Amino acid sequence: MKAVLMSAIVAAAVLSAGLVQASPELSKSAGCVKCHDIEKKKKGPSFKESAVKYKGKAGADATIFKAITDPKGDHPEMKASADDTKTMIKWILTL
Repeated sequence: MKAVLMSAIVAAAVLSAGLVQASPELSKSAGCVKCHDIEKKKKGPSFKESAVKYKGKAGADATIFKAITDPKGDHPEMKASADDTKTMIKWILTL
């Protein structure tokens, strides 16, 4: 039983690491880097600044998703799919 549990944990870690590594590329292909940088403020906040702002807040990923995908909001339209956007948000929150 322990071996099965450990295998599941390792598999989950490998899969999530792949998603996190893919996110910088997703942010480039979606055009996010035109206004955002990982480290420094551009037109929009840095990804790290956003991570600090939402660190430890329940529902942070849903709050960010709504803010950047709401057509009535200030954020420009995203080129990324909803799933890719959620992946990028999860990555940003790990910074």
